[in-house]
Amino acid sequence: MAVLVVITAAGEDTSAEVGVGTCQLSGTVRDCSCEYAAVERVNREAVLPVLRDLVRQPFFRYFKVSLYCDCPFWPDDGMCVLRDCSVCPCEDHEVPAPWKAADNGGPTPGCEGSPRLEAESAVDRRVDASTKEHLVSIRGWRGFNNPWMVEDEEDVEYSYINLLMNPERYTGYQGEHAHRIWNLIYSQSCFSNITDPDTCTERRVFYRLISGMHSSISAHIAKEYLLDERAGRWGPNLALFRERLGNPGVRERVENLYFAYLFVLRAALKAGPLLREAAYDTGSPLEDARTSELVRKLVDSEAVKQACPVPFDEGRLWKGEDGEQLKKQLQAHFHNITKAMDCVGCEKCKLWGKLQILGIATSLKVLFSAEDCTECQSAEPQLRLERNEVIAMLNLLERLAASIEVVREMSLQLADSANHPRGLGAIEDVTHESLNDVLRQSLMGHA
Repeated sequence: MAVLVVITAAGEDTSAEVGVGTCQLSGTVRDCSCEYAAVERVNREAVLPVLRDLVRQPFFRYFKVSLYCDCPFWPDDGMCVLRDCSVCPCEDHEVPAPWKAADNGGPTPGCEGSPRLEAESAVDRRVDASTKEHLVSIRGWRGFNNPWMVEDEEDVEYSYINLLMNPERYTGYQGEHAHRIWNLIYSQSCFSNITDPDTCTERRVFYRLISGMHSSISAHIAKEYLLDERAGRWGPNLALFRERLGNPGVRERVENLYFAYLFVLRAALKAGPLLREAAYDTGSPLEDARTSELVRKLVDSEAVKQACPVPFDEGRLWKGEDGEQLKKQLQAHFHNITKAMDCVGCEKCKLWGKLQILGIATSLKVLFSAEDCTECQSAEPQLRLERNEVIAMLNLLERLAASIEVVREMSLQLADSANHPRGLGAIEDVTHESLNDVLRQSLMGHA
């Protein structure tokens, strides 16, 4: 059960309302067997440092994606005009040579310069020729052998995108168009009455995955917000964070972030035997060896095993008489969510949306692949992951892990509780008196 502690601007002790402040969670993450405090500490000390290094390696740096598919739900009303919303393709020499043979696509349009915000919204597609030569020579990159994903048309054009050159942050994409995308996602019938206590576990899990991804996106937007367009200054937006994640009225969003993190972490650990032995070939032996080392360090982490041996128990799902039918229904709803990514009117948002949706689909595939074979003892012998699936799942895990740290850091900034740097979860062993002392010191400092 999650316990909420609230710090208010007036120093009051309340569990219902908040003025200027934030909330702290303790106890066990719902639908999981791990405590918030344990998750936060093991993430900060053991998981996030490895993931941050891993996603900078060549194998995980490049994601192949189509950003020019038509929206199937409403007439195309064009991409946003902000340059922060657009993407530029990689140069040919940047794509690793072993990946090149399977590439049959033509050149991708580049990006034209304009105001700063428009520039930051653009997806930078530049990949040097030697790198691209490696990238396009490996087959089976798309992740289409996945029951949770919808296959693109054969004539769809794909680009290799350097994720490091296109960080997830605020791009200026907001308002009615952005709301329409999320409304489409949350309007799926599987999400109706989701707050009903009698809602089946499978539907609740499905909802919490999407909500957790949404929370992660909000965290990164709040962390990397364009504070001064003219000066090109980016930084944390505490007001936005408080509105979206940093107040008790939306604490479920933070809870769902932790849940999504544990779900995807469980998928990565379950796929460990496959990931540990995979060939991470980009034509750079030293970097590829480093990639293998980091993957093994992640999936074999003793710290994770001790803090949270089973982040999520997938074995209890789809067990009822209508389990298989329910799975097909949820797969159909997830297909719609996949298609909704083609309606995003911002290239950079579409890039990260498609990557994270594929990451969720890959996690679902990993955790529930055993259900497709009633005689199998485990999922590992049947599991097959394509390159883009592995890239998407571990990049998604890094985004979720980073978001948990963002929530911790920005929560502390809101509460101005520098005397308690351990943050979320660990707040449970701090008395209300000491919290109020911290708050009074904060108020005196701002007087």
